Amino acid sequence: MNKIYTIGFTRKQAEEFFGLLNEHSIDLVLDVRLNNASQLAGFSKYPDIKFFVETICDCEYIHDDNFAPLATTLQRFRSQQIPWEQYKKEFKEVMAQRDISNYIRQNYSDYLDKKIALLCSEATSEICHRKLIAPYFGVEIEHL
Repeated sequence: MNKIYTIGFTRKQAEEFFGLLNEHSIDLVLDVRLNNASQLAGFSKYPDIKFFVETICDCEYIHDDNFAPLATTLQRFRSQQIPWEQYKKEFKEVMAQRDISNYIRQNYSDYLDKKIALLCSEATSEICHRKLIAPYFGVEIEHL
């Protein structure tokens, strides 16, 4: 793998979302959301997203909440109790506690020569934890 992709589903129609995955020949959609079964997730709600990704894009789908923030941190950020900078700090501490670089090597070594797209909710990566996760893969990052 020489590049990792990130994608959010918010503000995207299904046609655009799955079109981007196909256009970039994604092999694995790695869902890094804390909660992938929310009613608000539309077409990206589990188990529908797994079916759509496998059927429309002919790629794998894995939900792995080891890449997700702590529920308390996410709630505090969404309710504006902490700013983005504090959220990033706490998130990076959690990734360090989870030894995420080693976790990637142990659990995703079979995928490191494939095209992976990190899936989260936010429309853009600017204020989203997928932007913070991508560098752990040690390759170029492209936000879709």
